[in-house]
Amino acid sequence: MKKIFLCCAAGMSTSMLVERMKQSAASRDIDVDITAVPVSEFDQIIEEADVILLGPQVKFQLQRLAAAAEPQGVPVAAIDMMQYGSMQGDKVLDHALSLLAKAQ
Repeated sequence: MKKIFLCCAAGMSTSMLVERMKQSAASRDIDVDITAVPVSEFDQIIEEADVILLGPQVKFQLQRLAAAAEPQGVPVAAIDMMQYGSMQGDKVLDHALSLLAKAQ
């Protein structure tokens, strides 16, 4: 099972998006574990993550976090602001899955 983490400022604003992503994954029979965490926990999750997506409010940290995750081979990307704002869990899941496919 692949692990997808969504990081935001406090870990709470992404919880609704996580639920939408889980619904989309279930409807497509995709076996993934999706969790929202505050960006302050980035160092703790890096070892178990397969992909990490950043919410728009922490996107400014993308370059630093991607560099920190590179030695583990974990892709880090920002969530599209429009997809985040409109809670398009299916599109955000597709983005995460495409990053997983590239990393393998």
